[in-house]
Amino acid sequence: KRGRRKDDAKRSLLPLTHLSLMVHTLEVIAYCIEACRIAQLAGADRIELCDNPGDGGTTPSAGVIRWAKEICSIPIFPIIRPRGGDFLYSDDEFRIMMTDIGYCRDIGCEGVVLGILDKDGHVDSRRTSALTDLAYPMDVTFHRAFDRVKDPFQSLEDIIRCGCTRILTSGLKPTAAEGIELLKSLHEAAGGRITIMPGSGIRASNISALATSTGSRELHSSAAIKVDSLMEYRNETMHEHLQHVMPDLEEIMAMKSALTSLGIDPL
Repeated sequence: KRGRRKDDAKRSLLPLTHLSLMVHTLEVIAYCIEACRIAQLAGADRIELCDNPGDGGTTPSAGVIRWAKEICSIPIFPIIRPRGGDFLYSDDEFRIMMTDIGYCRDIGCEGVVLGILDKDGHVDSRRTSALTDLAYPMDVTFHRAFDRVKDPFQSLEDIIRCGCTRILTSGLKPTAAEGIELLKSLHEAAGGRITIMPGSGIRASNISALATSTGSRELHSSAAIKVDSLMEYRNETMHEHLQHVMPDLEEIMAMKSALTSLGIDPL
C-alpha cells in the first residue's frame, strides 16, 4: 500500500501535457466465463468478475477466476464478497475475504473489488486497510457498499486513507444518472487522489453524458441481457423459465464507441 501511494504521488506531479493523453476506461461485469469472452471481444478494458447476479454479485469460484485469467488478456478484478445482502461481515466472513484475496493475488489478478461497512453506516477502515494491505500490489476498488454510507465525503476520505485505488458508486442513488450531481462533487473532492467510477444503469445512450458531466474517466456497466437456456428438453412440470445473465456484445461496443468519440479531453 505504501508503494502504491508513492506511485500515486509521482503521477500527481506529471505535467498536464502527459495527463491530457489519458483516455476513458470501460469496465464490464462478467458473471461467467463466456461473459468474459464476450466482454473482451467487444472492447471492454477491464472485467469485474462476479457470481450470483441476483444478489448483486458475490465472489466467483477459484476455478472461474483461474480460467478467466487464462482466457483473457485484459485485467480481471474478482469481487470479494462472501454473500449477498448487507456489507456488515462476521469474523468468519472476513477471514474468507482474506483467503480469497490471497488466492487472487497469488494467481496474478490485477485487482479485486471489495467493501466493508460498520453497523452505523461508516466505512470499516480497520478491516478495509487490512484487506488493501493484503491485496498489494493489486489495485483495490471499493464497490457500491459506498452507496450505503451515511456521509459520502467522510467515507471518501476514509477510503483514500485505506489505500484503495477507486470507488465504484452510483452517487448514493439507484442509478448513476440519478446520482450525477453527487458523482461530480465526489470527483471534484477526490482531486485526483482516487478514481470515482460511476456505475449502475449505464448504457450507450447515457455513457457520454455521464462521463462529460461527472469528469470521470472510468465507467462501469453490466450491459446485461437475459439469455434463454439452450436445453432442448424441458421438464414442463417444473414451471420454470431458465435464463442467465450475459453482457450484450453490441451494447458494449456501442458504449466503447461513445467513449472513444469523446476524443482526448482537455483537463
